[in-house]
Amino acid sequence: MLNERIATGVGPSRLDIAYEEQGNPAHPTVLLVMGIAAQLVHWPLGFLQALVERDLHVVRFDNRDSGRSTHLRDAPPADLPATLRGDFSSVSYTLSDMAADAVGLLDVLKVDAAHVVGASLGGAIAQTVAIEHPKRVRSLTSMMSTTGDMAVGQVHPATMKAVFGGPPAHTREEVVARALRTTGIVGSPAFPTDLAAVAERAGLAYDRGHDEAAIARQGVASVASGDRTPRLRALDVPTLVLHGLADTLCDPSGGRATAAAIPGAELVLIEGMGHDLPPGLWERLADHIAAVVRRGEERARRAGGGTTGDVRAAP
Repeated sequence: MLNERIATGVGPSRLDIAYEEQGNPAHPTVLLVMGIAAQLVHWPLGFLQALVERDLHVVRFDNRDSGRSTHLRDAPPADLPATLRGDFSSVSYTLSDMAADAVGLLDVLKVDAAHVVGASLGGAIAQTVAIEHPKRVRSLTSMMSTTGDMAVGQVHPATMKAVFGGPPAHTREEVVARALRTTGIVGSPAFPTDLAAVAERAGLAYDRGHDEAAIARQGVASVASGDRTPRLRALDVPTLVLHGLADTLCDPSGGRATAAAIPGAELVLIEGMGHDLPPGLWERLADHIAAVVRRGEERARRAGGGTTGDVRAAP
């Protein structure tokens, strides 16, 4: 059972943002940012529990255009080929807008600074939060993501054809079938996947607010936001970059480039991990994230900034 809430009037765009909290609010806050076409329910419960067991307060939420957050259904149809050619006329928003949504949610929660963890497109959003709102970020974790440089982190051609070459999914059954098929293509070959859980999350996501057109809107937002590499070089925040060496949806070159760009970033490459969060990696990933959180908290203490638990106001 989800214990989610809807925050209204969030950020400069004044959107509704659906979110859920787990763990003790007095502990350091970890803000989880999901990727394209994904919702807060796509963070596996076992992974969340692993973070909570490491004394972390976890917040997951639906990005704009996903789940129960605001959908921009009146926006012009997104034209990805045109956007790739440099025509941004169909772009409704950018990653900067999505980053501002995330910071707006921190405002609602009265969290001055959080440890921001993003997966896939969520990694790009998390990077943008760190770039554009540095005082709100205690540590940055970028998972299975890239820098926005089109020369790195690209989808492998065979994966592109297999995942994106089929017809759109409209019914609940089609959405679940696509999720299972996609997992078989981009999942982690060395770590078994719980297909029943994949199907359950896909069905729940459909029930919460399926929006096929929003996938393209988020896609063009990413392309239009461009290459973050020069701005990543200016970051001064404890950073962890996680990437699977078997990832064919976002080539590991994206993770390597991200870590190379951010001063002092720790790069963790995992053999046999694809573009997912399989049960066999939850504890390991949580350990890495907890470690960078500790570095961020220690740095904040040295600077006299307390901890994220200290700065959260009481309800």
